[in-house]
Amino acid sequence: MEIPMLQDIVVILGLSILIILAFQRLKLPAILGFLLAGIIAGPYAFNLISSNHEVELLSEIGIIFLLFVIGIELSLKGLASIKKIIFLGGGIQVGGTILITAALSILIGLPWQSAVFLGFLFSLSSTAIVLKLLQEKGEITAPHGRIGLGILIFQDIIVVPMMLFTPLLAGETPNILSTVAIMAIKILLVLVVVYILARYIVPKLLGWVVKTRNQELFILTVVVLCFGVAWLTSTVGLSLALGAFFAGLIISESDYSHQATANVLPFREIFISFFFISVGTLLNLDFFFSNILNIALLVVGVVLMKMIILAVTVLILKYPPRTMLLVLFSLFQVGEFSLLLSGVGKDSGIIPENIYQYFLAISIISMGLTPFLIANAEKFTYAILKLPISSAVRKRLENIKKSSKAEEEFSEDNLHDHLVVIGYGINGQNISKAAKKAEIPYVILDTNPETFKKAKAGKEPIVFGDATNALILKHAHIQEARVIVIAISDPNATKKILTSIRQFTQTATVIVRTRYVSEIEEVIRLGADEVIPEEFETSIEIFTRVLKKYLVPFDEIQDFTNQIRSSDYEMLTSLKKKPHSPALEHLNIPNREIVTIKVQQNNKKIVGKSIEKSGIGKNYGVTVLAIQRDRRHLTEISPQTEILQGDLLYLFGHPNNVNNLNRLLSF
Repeated sequence: MEIPMLQDIVVILGLSILIILAFQRLKLPAILGFLLAGIIAGPYAFNLISSNHEVELLSEIGIIFLLFVIGIELSLKGLASIKKIIFLGGGIQVGGTILITAALSILIGLPWQSAVFLGFLFSLSSTAIVLKLLQEKGEITAPHGRIGLGILIFQDIIVVPMMLFTPLLAGETPNILSTVAIMAIKILLVLVVVYILARYIVPKLLGWVVKTRNQELFILTVVVLCFGVAWLTSTVGLSLALGAFFAGLIISESDYSHQATANVLPFREIFISFFFISVGTLLNLDFFFSNILNIALLVVGVVLMKMIILAVTVLILKYPPRTMLLVLFSLFQVGEFSLLLSGVGKDSGIIPENIYQYFLAISIISMGLTPFLIANAEKFTYAILKLPISSAVRKRLENIKKSSKAEEEFSEDNLHDHLVVIGYGINGQNISKAAKKAEIPYVILDTNPETFKKAKAGKEPIVFGDATNALILKHAHIQEARVIVIAISDPNATKKILTSIRQFTQTATVIVRTRYVSEIEEVIRLGADEVIPEEFETSIEIFTRVLKKYLVPFDEIQDFTNQIRSSDYEMLTSLKKKPHSPALEHLNIPNREIVTIKVQQNNKKIVGKSIEKSGIGKNYGVTVLAIQRDRRHLTEISPQTEILQGDLLYLFGHPNNVNNLNRLLSF
């Protein structure tokens, strides 16, 4: 059985692969590759696609998944925090663009209906491209990301009234007021449903699904929720994309939102590519090349107009110049909903064919410019802010900066230099307790629903998610961690997690728990810094008890066990630990380590004396690197620095020497 759509998918995705591979060598964004693939495969070039409608449907699914993920990462609380941006900022930007575009269009001789309709088209920006790029850069929660998101949400909402007013502009005379009133009631009902689902139904539903520990069921539930809410909004006349965004907000209120995002991302990446390809297919190459100069001038004009309006909008919202410029470089393009609306306008006779083609060319070019400008936004912003300006203007801008400082500092909880515990079994729980007691910041990752529920009830900083997934590791800020402990019993999962971790960070110390000695070598090769085999630890504990029965002195037993551990169990195996990276080999000094010991006992030979007079270096063979005293760190250490009771000493030396000193200073 022949499936034409399948053939089209193979052709356009295969073509996309070739183009994107070439673009990667040229360091060009993948989005441009998809647009070019669409142009080549489209009806105005080689006409390689026979199922254009089906490709458009796939592209719509891509937008659904994109907005769904954005909704998950924002949450209802986050949305409430930007309501001013949505309604005030979005209203100023859309309203200003419509007024200026209409005025300019009337001046060049267009009828007022066409002028207003063009204002509708140019007021919208590309939700799909902008949010995808900002998300990839991790800037959705940054001030300019929040402004961009707020304005884009308003644009997605305002598309509905624009669609309602389009028949009026075309000369039809439906009862607009009653239509708008009915639509407002429907929207209100949708919002009520969304709130109830988010607060009371979906978190419990996902909890029940997670308890089954069936990944396929979890993914299916998430996808059905996404499509279900999107379908609900479409039935009342709102866009599918806005419905998907609401679905994301619903799931964001559950504890399983991070895992939901990780599961949906592969679908988003596949389907969103069809959107960019479908946009490329619309470009009429003959018209483009015959009017290329006019198109170029119009692109510059439209981009400058949108940037000026955006600048005024952001300044009214009282954000500083840096944020303003970053917003300009994000929202200057024409959006995908404009393409949808333009088709309706062309079919209704509001805009003639030649204006429609000009609009398409402007839209596609502005979309194509977006990846470049967003990627280099910081560089351009820095260059502009360095330009000489009058002192009066600079002073005014500084006042704006001060008034919006709180907004500029907004960010998610930013873990830094923390401990990541993967697995919350007995070992993970004990590590977390020790970290809490030592006041070490930490975060836990686990996929067991019962364990997760108990940890949440105990106010533990736990994230539900599979640590083999890169996105889940990102949520734990793995790249900022100092120490990572993998305390799970699944050796295959441990190896996958190690591989993922080392893609994020080469500096964090990774400690792995294993069951058997046979697993050590492979784990070290994959990037573990230290491996604790249960098999060896059990042997040590048994042998310790044997020695006690033979009345071997306690100090000797402790020295013996410390010696085994400090040599990485070399006494019990011939396996020698290798550093995970050749670049770090110089940091591994044989038989030396950096440790901390607490000065608990008031030993008169050491406590109250200087480092020199205490004889720590001479008698015990250790070097004091730093001292923590009353939550202050003394790093300027000299021979005259005194050691006091309660000090935490940072020492460098042989493990046995450190242990000898520790016996004198601890209880």
